[in-house]
Amino acid sequence: MCQAHKSSRHLRRRSSSHSSNPNRQRLLSKSASSCRCLQQAWLTSRVIPRRRGAYLMPGAQRPLNETNIRLALTISRECVLDLLSSLWALHPVRTSLMMILHIIRGFFPAFRGYSQAMIVDELQTLVSSGCFSWSRLLRLLVAEIFRRAAETAIDSFATSNENIVHESARFFVEYQQIAQRLRLDIPTLADPIVRDCLQESDLFVRSFNGMGGFGLLSPFDFIQIFALLSELASHLLVLLSLTGGSANLGVLLLSLLSALFPPLLNRCVAAQSAPDMAYTSDEARTAERQERLRNFAYNDSHRQEVLLFGLGPWILQSWASARKAMLYDQRTSLSNQLTLAQILNQINVSDLLFALQNLPLLIMFQSSSASLGSLALYRSSVQAVVFTFGNLLTTVRMAFQGIFLMGAFCAAMNIHPELEPMDEDVISYPTLPTGMKIEAKHLSYTYPGNKDASLKDVSFSLEAGECLAIVGYNGSGKFRKSTLAKVLLRILDFDQGDLLVNGVDIRRLSPTEYHRHVTTVFQGFSKFNSTVRENVGLGYVQKLQSQAAVSRALGLGGADTFVDTLPNGLKTKLDASGFDSMPSTSYLGCGISSRQQHGLSGGEWQRIAISRAFMRADRPEVDLLLFDEPTSSLDGHAQNKIFDTIDQVSRSPSGNKTKTVVFITHRLSTARRADKIAMMEQGTITEFGTHKELIKKGGSYAALYKASV
Repeated sequence: MCQAHKSSRHLRRRSSSHSSNPNRQRLLSKSASSCRCLQQAWLTSRVIPRRRGAYLMPGAQRPLNETNIRLALTISRECVLDLLSSLWALHPVRTSLMMILHIIRGFFPAFRGYSQAMIVDELQTLVSSGCFSWSRLLRLLVAEIFRRAAETAIDSFATSNENIVHESARFFVEYQQIAQRLRLDIPTLADPIVRDCLQESDLFVRSFNGMGGFGLLSPFDFIQIFALLSELASHLLVLLSLTGGSANLGVLLLSLLSALFPPLLNRCVAAQSAPDMAYTSDEARTAERQERLRNFAYNDSHRQEVLLFGLGPWILQSWASARKAMLYDQRTSLSNQLTLAQILNQINVSDLLFALQNLPLLIMFQSSSASLGSLALYRSSVQAVVFTFGNLLTTVRMAFQGIFLMGAFCAAMNIHPELEPMDEDVISYPTLPTGMKIEAKHLSYTYPGNKDASLKDVSFSLEAGECLAIVGYNGSGKFRKSTLAKVLLRILDFDQGDLLVNGVDIRRLSPTEYHRHVTTVFQGFSKFNSTVRENVGLGYVQKLQSQAAVSRALGLGGADTFVDTLPNGLKTKLDASGFDSMPSTSYLGCGISSRQQHGLSGGEWQRIAISRAFMRADRPEVDLLLFDEPTSSLDGHAQNKIFDTIDQVSRSPSGNKTKTVVFITHRLSTARRADKIAMMEQGTITEFGTHKELIKKGGSYAALYKASV
């Protein structure tokens, strides 16, 4: 269980200040010890007996044994009340009504069978007495039809009410799941226990698709157990109550008509009430956008951009808008009124007339003390008991497995991002007028699962407003330099050492707030199968709809020259397929066929990424500009122009430095532009100083520079 203890640091208590939603606050109101107890119970349920350190695959069925029953009780005690109260608070009246109607509807089958038996007994009495009356038979049938119509109306109302409750609950849990995904940082998501927890949490969210969706039960579906119990009890009560001449032509015709009428009715109803379940074009686009935004939140290849550019709130808000629109479309597409044909179809006349089809058998039972209705009721009740009991066992097994997935969901909601400081430790970002001062002291970092450190004892000091070039040999060194960039950007943590920003420990700064003060071009930047506007505008999503802001960023990045020649300018949809850094499916916008997309060269894509960084580079709150090989695919002239622009953006109109610049490059002619140069070898900085100082020193940098000249 050492792995469980290692991962438990992520499940510390989160402050309710992260959300003003009272339902979410209720979910996050657990103490640290309660969170650890919940996570420990969930993780223990996945342990494979007699195999140390081995766990069941996420979503695997837990064996029904004494240990898991105790764990299920622990999970239920820790999170069921909070979760159900949060869901109940969404629609208190409708939820209470749904639970009551669910139980009441469990008595309908037994009541229906008893009513049929009464009709059959009445018919038997009429026939055996020789006083057969068509008017009496008609009154009985009309009364039964009205009873069934009332039952159908109740069922219809209960189903409609249940759909509204389920849709709200599903929206709530999906929203919380996506919101939490967007909060988590890369180090947290690298933990295999956290990933398994999120995967089972996602299965729990999917269970809200409806009763038995994905072979699972949602918390609201748990009341199906009580409905089955009420149905089972009603059939048992019926069974307990049961255990304490010639046929004329009219009867025969009635029997034949009762057998022929249902198929004829179903044929007519089918022609009138065939539902059209196809999406309209607007609904299809809304559904696709909703799913793409959801995938955008889940896709790890974009995680660094999502975190650094603060895209989480925008993604969440956009997804919520698309999801609500989709739910509204689904509701309005359903008819609120039932036609007469639909009512007759739901009444199920073939079931109603089943008893009438047995009228010719009455002659055989005239001399018997038992009535035909009681015999039929007894037989149907016995069959119903067997069937209901089987359903009850299946439902209980599904509910048992659902408890562990619910535990995963509640545990996931309390995962604390590794880079996020605790509330008592966090401090506000200290602003300097001349940019960001960075002091690295003996930084070391090793990727999880690796033996060799990527960063080893890295130390340097950069004053606010200075420009630093990080250089080194090509090959494996490029990966190490990018690692240092991600540590400086607070995308990755460090294992040892200290990193001070403006004189304070970077670990005491909220990554979300810190990222507001930086902009970057990652070496492995994301490419989106979307429009030019969105590919660039995501650098500062608040100005995504501003054509002036996007156009200015394109101009600064030198991308305006080719964007103006694209078929639809800023609205041109780009094709990002074929790049390792971006999956071939889009997560933004509407559906785009490959024939409508426009491909770009590597250099053009790089200009798009640079423009994305320039969306926020000149904003007053941005203190650090970091570029990781930003011009590797550009020629020398374009490269110089980009760095001229970087220098221009980092200064005030009067020419004073207002921003700190860090860039990684393999071109030493570019490195000469920097105030300081850091030479990296084998994950550590071996030389640090100005270009002249390092040349005069005659070390590795001087040798590398002479070889490149």
